[in-house]
Amino acid sequence: MRHDVPKSPPGLVLVVEDDPAHRELVLDELEDAGLATRGVEDVTSAQGILSTRPVDLVLSDLRLLGEDGLALLAYCRRLPLPPAFIMLTAFGTIPQAVEALKLGADDFLTKPVDLDHLVIRVRRALRNRHLQAEVQRYQALLRADDFHGLIGSSPPMQALYEQVRRIARASGPVLVTGESGTGKELVARAIHAESDRSGGAFVAINCAGIPGELMESELFGHAAGAFSGAREARRGLFAEAHGGTLLLDEIGEMPLAMQAKLLRVLQDGRVRPVGGNQEIDADVRVVAATHRDLEPMIRARQFREDLFYRLETFRLQVPPLRERGEDIDRLAARLLARFSTAMDRDIRGISPEAMRRLRLHGFPGNVRELTNLMERAVTFCRGDTIEVRDLPERLDPAREDAGKAGVLSAVWSDDEPMPTLAEVESRYIHWVLRRLDGNKRQAARVLGIGRRTLYRRLGETEEAPMGKEISDDQDH
Repeated sequence: MRHDVPKSPPGLVLVVEDDPAHRELVLDELEDAGLATRGVEDVTSAQGILSTRPVDLVLSDLRLLGEDGLALLAYCRRLPLPPAFIMLTAFGTIPQAVEALKLGADDFLTKPVDLDHLVIRVRRALRNRHLQAEVQRYQALLRADDFHGLIGSSPPMQALYEQVRRIARASGPVLVTGESGTGKELVARAIHAESDRSGGAFVAINCAGIPGELMESELFGHAAGAFSGAREARRGLFAEAHGGTLLLDEIGEMPLAMQAKLLRVLQDGRVRPVGGNQEIDADVRVVAATHRDLEPMIRARQFREDLFYRLETFRLQVPPLRERGEDIDRLAARLLARFSTAMDRDIRGISPEAMRRLRLHGFPGNVRELTNLMERAVTFCRGDTIEVRDLPERLDPAREDAGKAGVLSAVWSDDEPMPTLAEVESRYIHWVLRRLDGNKRQAARVLGIGRRTLYRRLGETEEAPMGKEISDDQDH
């Protein structure tokens, strides 16, 4: 039987009914409607399933052998994420309905049940349960602790935090590398905050934004009359950061002559202002950051090898956003809250499809790109949820690939025979897994299927030559 009603998110429906004929009738109807189901005859069996796997909705008769449906409802309400609950009763008395609703039931139906009506009510309860779960998930993401402004609890970020804590206890210079937009300045600030210099100043300068001829004066200061326009003496950034930390961002853009002077400061701990006669102490910890690969620059004589090895005493590599898994969810939730507040908007979350687009995107601009993207989404959002229409078209998976020509181009070349639908599905599944570094849980969510379905489809299809082998131990 066909049901022309809006589809709800896929989820497991547990039918608890001690009448075998009625139980099978309900199960068949729900399965025909595209819902995953399990059926049991009593409360004990239902509790066994609820304790071992997620259940999205329980459809239970009030009168059962042994304990009744109200006892099962009470059990469900004690679960960490209670399933939606619909009570069935052959009696339909007002007191029974009121009691069930007071105990937390989402709905109740009377027997004999109109099957079309049943499917509509089940879908409605599943949608409401899904929305509640999304709200709880976003609230948990917003409550998640950050690390001195760095947000994320993925394994790469946890490893980074531990490195920061260890390096902060030392005193030598630090080299922070990573792609543009990954948050290198935040890492430098975290090092400062975790160190015994946290009570001192944190001073940052972007070497790419200072003309080469002014950089020495900017860093070391100058004496009065040192050059045209220098009417009075000026302290440099090393003096301002005395007792604290100085971040030299984009160190790769520093002129070679200035690199030599910086190396001497790192070795001696003293600076000489431009035009000055005396050196002054510079009790400063230097953190240098760059998105460039300095080693090829050394070979091209664009960066001093001795400075590189001095800076590399402690080296930190900030992971790109595409390698941080569900940190995208956490960052998106934080950014959504930030921009909603700033723009006085009441936007409560991101739709599953919009979130899927974010997870699939490679984010070449990293956290900075996500920040700009979420600001845009909040600006253009027309409701209380970020939808796909609020995101840039470039996030459409059909428009992305390794060569910017779409998913099909990414998984199938033009010189191959036209694929069957099964072959396209197989390669697309492997493509998604490769983009997500083999994370099956995340891949199943992105594909909109259960993990069991994903495992089955991986087993049914031939292995496509789409990248590294996917194994169970990557299901993290």
